[in-house]
Amino acid sequence: MNQSSADIIELDTSRPVWDRCFMVAPLVLVGTRDEDGSLDLAPKHMAFPLGWQNYFGFVCSPKHHTCINIERDGDFTVSYPKPSQVLYASLAASPRYSDGPKAVLQSFDTFPAKKINGEFIDDAYLFLECKHYKTIDDFGDNCLITGEVVAAYAHPDYVRSSEYDDQELINGAPLFAYLPPSRFATITQTNAFPFPADMKK
Repeated sequence: MNQSSADIIELDTSRPVWDRCFMVAPLVLVGTRDEDGSLDLAPKHMAFPLGWQNYFGFVCSPKHHTCINIERDGDFTVSYPKPSQVLYASLAASPRYSDGPKAVLQSFDTFPAKKINGEFIDDAYLFLECKHYKTIDDFGDNCLITGEVVAAYAHPDYVRSSEYDDQELINGAPLFAYLPPSRFATITQTNAFPFPADMKK
């Protein structure tokens, strides 16, 4: 059945519309250091490359330790978890108690970044070391934090190569997708996008 404009439903924009329909988003763990030097990891799904060069951004709240830590120290890490690490992503969202460090993070296996003072979660598939570029405020109660990627690493099973078909790679190395506000998916099956022959970046 064909859909026309008469079939669509207008959403109430007096409140956020983002939880009315499912959308596909990444889910990453942003790593920073608290003032006492302890590790902070926070899951973020409004996270994305900024342009075709090595810049990365994510939405945060100025009240969160992630934002405060980046403003103070000037750097952050980004870990892209595998589907098998969904529990890590969930636990990283655990609340703090008495404004101290997140006790649950002590159970995480991590390894240090090389060019900045940060850490990554072990066994993720893509890792970014970022220097704070700028923060853009006033998206309602939120801000956009941006960084320049100064180092990047990847699990070898996830690196694209001319020796492997893209679908074969993804089937063997599944991707984690978050469907806000409350679901996730494991991506193993994809199709080549039908780009026009003369399309350019």
